[in-house]
Amino acid sequence: MIISDPQRAGRYGFHGLRCWAVVSAIAGAAITVHLVVDSRVLSLLVAVSAALGTVAAIVIGVRRHRSVPALPWYLLAVAAVPFAVGIVVREMPPAASTPLDEICTLAGYIGTSLAGLLWLRPRQARAHPDVLLDSGLIGLGALLASWIFLIAPVLHSDEAAMNTPTAVVFPVFDALLLTLLAHSLATSSRSETSLRLLHLGVAGALLTDIGYRLAAAGTLTVDPDVLLLPLLGTYAAVGAAALHPTMTTLSAPRPTRPHHSRQRASVIAVALVVSSLVPVARAPLSPLDQVIVSVVLALLLIGLLIRSERAIGRSARSERQAQYQADHDPLTGLLNRSALLRVLHREHRDWAERSLCLLFVDLDEFKAINDSYGHTVGDELIAEAANRIRTAVRRDDVVARYGGDEFVVLAPLDRDEATKMAERLLGTFMKPFRLSIGEVPLTASIGLACGGPRTIDATVYDLIRDADAAMYLAKRRGFGYMFHDAMRHTPAEPIQHGWQRETAV
Repeated sequence: MIISDPQRAGRYGFHGLRCWAVVSAIAGAAITVHLVVDSRVLSLLVAVSAALGTVAAIVIGVRRHRSVPALPWYLLAVAAVPFAVGIVVREMPPAASTPLDEICTLAGYIGTSLAGLLWLRPRQARAHPDVLLDSGLIGLGALLASWIFLIAPVLHSDEAAMNTPTAVVFPVFDALLLTLLAHSLATSSRSETSLRLLHLGVAGALLTDIGYRLAAAGTLTVDPDVLLLPLLGTYAAVGAAALHPTMTTLSAPRPTRPHHSRQRASVIAVALVVSSLVPVARAPLSPLDQVIVSVVLALLLIGLLIRSERAIGRSARSERQAQYQADHDPLTGLLNRSALLRVLHREHRDWAERSLCLLFVDLDEFKAINDSYGHTVGDELIAEAANRIRTAVRRDDVVARYGGDEFVVLAPLDRDEATKMAERLLGTFMKPFRLSIGEVPLTASIGLACGGPRTIDATVYDLIRDADAAMYLAKRRGFGYMFHDAMRHTPAEPIQHGWQRETAV
């Protein structure tokens, strides 16, 4: 039996609401017990129960939604338990002098980091390099703050012998997790509810650990029960994320959107300002602190310069693309009318002292073909005619689509060269056009207008007007092509040109 998408969505919606209600009730009860009951043992039992509940929610969510791959979720489930065990061991007086709590917390960090890397790996394949650079800048800012407020106070204290390794390792892990969090935020969309909940969970874990580190460094005095609240929120958020149907989309690639880039730029600006003020908060600095702060600030400056250079290059490319779109016809890729009228002043100053010829090309009976077969076929015909015209002229000659089925070729030519080009252009229309509806025969009429050097004020406007008039006369009398200065001497009967005699034969 095949279940339709609406049925599946309804089933997931019902189970999702029920599971969310259960998770919310359990989380609310746990936090209430933790706040109301003044019992250290009961608070620790609540933390352990919340961790086990998170593990159960992950297992249920993976089995229900068949998340592929499931390894990141299982790593997150495994990491939830050491976090809780580390808190229990840390709060037990006999274990205060042992590193077991730090080992358990480190195991939780490793599992969480591996899960985050597995989720970000497919997203990173499509992530813009600027996303990685921005995440790194945010991580460096966090590392600088961690060194000043978390690492340095412990290193410079008299009791730093045993706590030195953990005082360095955990703040570094906090900075790395913050970097992963920033990168994930930059590559996620608003529809990914499960990922948003995981972001809240990581933020809660970071807040808990930073609170413990500040307390260990003597910078912050806070009740351990208060520090346990963010961790309980972390367990609730991770459990809810595992039960939400969007948990199956976490490993799917997501494109980076432009508005995210502006948001990251704002976050980076704040991070840089805060980073520049952080060293002032602990002045004077020891020689080691000065070296570390100088290196991190130098890396931040280098990263900011690289990002600025990339932003300038991206802006220049966007400007060139916008200018190209403004100057070119989207169907044929040829210059449009407005670009043609500016061509002498902007691109071809070397034509100033040379004679110019303008060839005005009009497709015969195009309107009848367009009305008979539709605009799609008409567009095919226009595009193919543009390709034939482009191949018949020289590389440096200007070719433009003047409008509809009208094309213009502007080049430095004398009269004989212009005649040869007109006949060459007409020759390209001898073969029928192969379109989606089959072969369609089509001819063209060309009007030519030539002017001397620019010193005689021969402008593009004048050449277009004269060539257009010559084209209409050539079309009306079936001449194929005609020069404007020959219009008054034109006989009543059509003249057989070379290309016409070849067609008749």
